[in-house]
Amino acid sequence: LVWHRRQRHEGDWFVPSLRVLATTYRKRALVGVVLMAAQAFCYNAVFFTYSLVLTKFYDVPGKSVGWYILPFAAGNLLGPILLGRLFDSVGRRVMIGATYGLSGLLLAASGWAFAEGWLDATGQTVAWSVIFFFASAAASSAYLTVGETFPLEVRAIAIALFYAFGTGVGGVAGPSVFGALIQTGSRQELLLGYLFGGALMIIAGIVAYVWGTDAEKRSLETVAPPLSAA
Repeated sequence: LVWHRRQRHEGDWFVPSLRVLATTYRKRALVGVVLMAAQAFCYNAVFFTYSLVLTKFYDVPGKSVGWYILPFAAGNLLGPILLGRLFDSVGRRVMIGATYGLSGLLLAASGWAFAEGWLDATGQTVAWSVIFFFASAAASSAYLTVGETFPLEVRAIAIALFYAFGTGVGGVAGPSVFGALIQTGSRQELLLGYLFGGALMIIAGIVAYVWGTDAEKRSLETVAPPLSAA
């Protein structure tokens, strides 16, 4: 690639790539960061603490916890399979906004039901399964968005940076925060975590709907022309 050859010849490519993301594609970079961070926090916070919730608040024996992940896994699998085609037929911005928004609303609603004691272990698992039917499609769309809305020359570094940031927020902060809330033994404290995670998803959905890119049924070159073509 002409652009990459020029940067290698000049002895640097990382800083120019960051400059492109921070200037020419600043809005798209913001959308990508928000989507990646929100889905990572929501997904990892629940997935890595679900066993603690089941054993601590629903008295599920540790040896039986594994059975409860099956419907949860099914919801994660079916979401992208059944909803994926709609991202092309209905549109990227609409579907990303809808899946993120619904995930956030359902997470907040299930958190409220949990705090009020309206759910048993089965009901909690069903709620999580429904939430992540939509959230798994939302998470998939985050990776899709980052992968298709930047020029070829900076696409790899965009994916790497946004994934690293999202993992830092969701993979580290999410489980740590929820783990601490669970240890308090208070349903009301844990509700705050669910409400925060739900708010992040809703905000991300709004950001994607307002500032996202209509990339459906378009080639990558038209969505983000190569820098070497400039």
